[in-house]
Amino acid sequence: MPKGKKNVRELVLPSQFLGDAKRYRPGAGTFVENGKIYAERLGIINVKDNVISVTPLRGKYEPKAGDVVVGIIIEVGAAVWMVDINSIYPAFLHINEVPWFVEIGNTSKFLNYGDVILAKIKSAGELDKVQITLKDRGLHKINGGTLIETEPTKVPRIIGKNASMITALKRYTNCRIFVGRNGRIWVDGSPEAIQKIERAIRLIEREAHTYGLTERVIALLQKD
Repeated sequence: MPKGKKNVRELVLPSQFLGDAKRYRPGAGTFVENGKIYAERLGIINVKDNVISVTPLRGKYEPKAGDVVVGIIIEVGAAVWMVDINSIYPAFLHINEVPWFVEIGNTSKFLNYGDVILAKIKSAGELDKVQITLKDRGLHKINGGTLIETEPTKVPRIIGKNASMITALKRYTNCRIFVGRNGRIWVDGSPEAIQKIERAIRLIEREAHTYGLTERVIALLQKD
């Protein structure tokens, strides 16, 4: 298995050899050929519990049931809304999956084109048949604030281990923040604080593969 630099998480290329299948188990983003594990895509190698996986650097969001996402209404039907969740296909939100009583044909009175919602992936068996719901605690239509887009693969780094990064972002800006698993971040606060959050997020995007990133982000947030 390739060895990375001391202070940088190792970047691997498609078809790069990662390890022997007799010693490791293949995880997401890998494939096995002749007993050898190779990278399926460009990304960062991860080894945990003898499982080798590759986290992609770029790409659209891949919906998973239970994920909480930030969606944008892009089409209003008689009994369903089509919602952009930053995936290859839009998701479906049926009138039975909202906390209000909605009569067929009255959907636009509740959610209209361009509205932003905090929703949960209900089912994601096939990419073109993803269903979302608003019927759970904390899910709702979002009013005000600013949306910042990032790569879905960078979301874990923006949240940080034990939520360390997102806690720092909130603490040093006094902003309300929610990071959707689909790479959309909702921020509400003063214009200056929101600008700081965006600069911090761009720093995280550029240096997500490095160590000591939380400290560098805090230093940026502490600047006037």
